[in-house]
Amino acid sequence: MLNSAIEKAYSVLDGAKISKELCLELATLEGENILDLTSLANKVKNKFKKDTHICTIINAKSGNCSENCKFCAQSSHNKAEIESFDFVSCEQIVNKAGEAYRSGARSFGIVTSGRGYRLVNEEFKEILRTIDLIHEKFPGSNVCTALGNLSEITAAALAEHNIAHYNLNIQTNPDKYNTLVSTTHNVNDRIETIKLLHKYNIKTCSGGIIGLGETINDRIEMAFALKEMKVDIIPLNVLIPVSGTPLENSLPLSVAEIAKTFALFRLINPGKTLKFAAGRETVMKDFQALLMLSGANGFLTGGYLTTRGRMVSEDLFFEKELQK
Repeated sequence: MLNSAIEKAYSVLDGAKISKELCLELATLEGENILDLTSLANKVKNKFKKDTHICTIINAKSGNCSENCKFCAQSSHNKAEIESFDFVSCEQIVNKAGEAYRSGARSFGIVTSGRGYRLVNEEFKEILRTIDLIHEKFPGSNVCTALGNLSEITAAALAEHNIAHYNLNIQTNPDKYNTLVSTTHNVNDRIETIKLLHKYNIKTCSGGIIGLGETINDRIEMAFALKEMKVDIIPLNVLIPVSGTPLENSLPLSVAEIAKTFALFRLINPGKTLKFAAGRETVMKDFQALLMLSGANGFLTGGYLTTRGRMVSEDLFFEKELQK
């Protein structure tokens, strides 16, 4: 017999919007009830957003970031041992995009460390040139970017160069951003950038990280915030504690907790792409498919900036198996 809260949540299949109060009730589920919840989330995904989104990225500028995000290996405030480098050459990025294209991935993201681009400086011009070259050499590629906060002028420039999506995560419950993530900047800057992107009809990709020390109630607040922001893709990362960061000794979340979180995000955002990013191989390991059957319909493949991922070919086979 289904738990009464899950029974109520089945109304999402009929197009009803789930309430925050019901989500908070579902957040308390334990044991086999979690499997009933994930089953419902999978049904909702299959009805409203069954297609799978797969993307790969290049770390085009690494480290030396002025912000003090607690989880981040690239922050200059932290002591993680990573390779730092300035913006790589256009040729390197195009070559990497070609590798992704030939492997079968059609969404390719250019990611840079740092607070963002407010001016169309020489580095930003090189990014625009690179986007154009990828479009020219690999027709059908969706070129995405994650470049931090933008201004009116840089958002407009990206729109002119036909990027497919722009990634800028809000990371957690917006009200807890300065407690859980960073004290050197405010989440409102990110939210304003997302509004600018919408103004220029650029599709947005924004989500966050679970395992920062937040409660599941904070995750629900993040899911509703993303719904209100009308983002198109919601990437969820599971914290990989990095040595040399303030969160290096964080305890891992349980598989059940992660599955429950993904299911709740799907019920709150039934028609959106819910993408599983960092933590998929390292945290979930043999339970990766469970997440894809708990509401997720997308994943990041090939690596996560400073941590390795699986080969694109392996993940494309994984995606085909899930569709059987």
